[in-house]
Amino acid sequence: MEQVSPKVENNARPTVVNGPNLSDDKMMDSPLEKARRIFHIENRTIVNCLSEFYCTLLLLFFGISIVHQLDLSHKQLNTWIQVNFGWGFTIMLCVYACSKTSGGHMNPAISLMFYTLGKLPLSHFFYYCIMQTLGAFIGTAFAYTVYLDQTHHVLGDLRIATGPNGTATLFTSMPAPHLSNTIAFWDQFVGTGFLALFVCVITDKRMEIPSSLHPILIGLLIATIGMGFGMNLGYPINPARDFAPRVFAAMIGYGWEVFSYHNYYFWIPIVAPFFGAIAAAWSYFIFIGFQIPDQPPSYMKENKTDGDGIPLKTTDLA
Repeated sequence: MEQVSPKVENNARPTVVNGPNLSDDKMMDSPLEKARRIFHIENRTIVNCLSEFYCTLLLLFFGISIVHQLDLSHKQLNTWIQVNFGWGFTIMLCVYACSKTSGGHMNPAISLMFYTLGKLPLSHFFYYCIMQTLGAFIGTAFAYTVYLDQTHHVLGDLRIATGPNGTATLFTSMPAPHLSNTIAFWDQFVGTGFLALFVCVITDKRMEIPSSLHPILIGLLIATIGMGFGMNLGYPINPARDFAPRVFAAMIGYGWEVFSYHNYYFWIPIVAPFFGAIAAAWSYFIFIGFQIPDQPPSYMKENKTDGDGIPLKTTDLA
C-alpha cells in the first residue's frame, strides 16, 4: 500500500497517527522533560563516572543474584550453562544502558586497556576504577538483601568461607586446594585476555561491526569465556567484580579468611586481569588490527574502482 503523507493546510501541524498531537511547548512541559532539565549534568567526566557506577551496580546486582540462585537452590533452579548466559545477558543489557555515556567498561582492566590504547585519559581511568568498585560493592549488597531470608534458611547463622561447607563463593572466587596460585594467575590472565582481545575486535572501527550489535556480541563473549574458563575460579576476569564482593563477604561474617585463604590468593584476580587485558589487546592490534587496510572513500566503493579505475579486490565479489 502506498504511504500517503499527512495533508497540511494553513500551516497546521500534521496529524500524528500513533500518538497524541502534542505541541513542542507541551512536550517541553512534560514531567520527563522538566526532570531532564533539572538533573541533566553538563560535565561529561561526572556523567561517565556515574554511568560506570550505576551500570556496575546493576551488573553485580544481577550477577550475584544469579550465583545465589544457583548455590542456595543446590543447582535445582539454575545450571552452570544458565549462569554463563545469565552473566552474558546481564553484560549485554548493562553495556546497552551506558553505551551512549561512558561506553560500559564496568571493569577496571578494560578501562586500563583503553587507557593504554589512547582511548581514555589517565585521570578517567582512576575515577572509573573507584566508581566501578563502589558500584560493585553496592550491587552485591542489594543482591544479598534479596536473598537474605533464603540465605538464613539454607545456611543458618554460620558463614564458613572455605572447606566442604564453605559458601564464600556466593560472592567471590575461592580456588580449590589443589589449584596453585601460579595457575590461578594464568587463568585470570588468559580469561581477561580473551575478553579484552575480542572487545577490541568488536569495537575496532575497521571491522565495521554496527555499534548496535556490540553489546550483544560482548554478552555472548562473556558466556563463551564462562563455558571455556569457568572451572578453576568461576571466571571473575574483573578486579571490581571480585574485590568488592570479597570485602562485602568479609563484612557480613566470613571474616579475614576470604583474604588470607590459599596463601593470600585474593590479590590474583585483582592484578592478573590488568596484565592479561593489556597483553591481549596489543597482540590483536599487532597481529591483525594494524594490518587491516583503511577503508577506501565512499566514491571508490560505489564505483568499485580505485583512483586509477582499477577494480578494488575487496569488492570484486560484491
